[in-house]
Amino acid sequence: MDLIHPDINRYLDSLLPERHPKLLEMERFAKERDFPIIEPQVGRVLYQYVKITDARRVFEMGSGFGYSAFWIAMALPDHGKVTCTEASQNNVDLAEDYLKVAGLLPKVELKIGDALKILSKTEGLFDLIFCDVDKEFYPAALELAETKLRVGGLLITDNALFHGRVLNANPDATTRGVVEYNRAAFGSDSLWTTILPVRDGLAVSWKMR
Repeated sequence: MDLIHPDINRYLDSLLPERHPKLLEMERFAKERDFPIIEPQVGRVLYQYVKITDARRVFEMGSGFGYSAFWIAMALPDHGKVTCTEASQNNVDLAEDYLKVAGLLPKVELKIGDALKILSKTEGLFDLIFCDVDKEFYPAALELAETKLRVGGLLITDNALFHGRVLNANPDATTRGVVEYNRAAFGSDSLWTTILPVRDGLAVSWKMR
């Protein structure tokens, strides 16, 4: 299902300014390998929110080969840090190469393993958490992220509309994870949540208390 009319989407893409050459290279790589990335429209939203919140400490749950981390790291100040988590060693190696060439690696910490386990063992609070793990783990990711986010911080989650599958009357286990996440995020006493209909839907939760 097209969440946004293709003509509107092409118009939005036409407005995008020139991007870093390495971002363009990563986008070509993703297209060739049919590897899901957040793409530049969402990348710009992430960049903007990192700047708006004056984030210094960011955690990324599910990093792939570093495309979203690239946008986050560009927005962070020199002393900022984004902790990336990815299960695939190959993806981590690719991310390291892309980020190093762009001069962004000093602002990135790459960790191999399960994102939820790594976050649960990481001390301190984060200014912003970006969630893009396997969808069946979304509810658990929300519960954990709430405890790891500072008051005033943001939890941003990709695929909140999941290609329109959230409308299915009998969703599969993966889609149920997204549906349950959205319901819990909107029902939380500590979060103020909206869903931006950008690309595949971006849930943005502000921690009020």
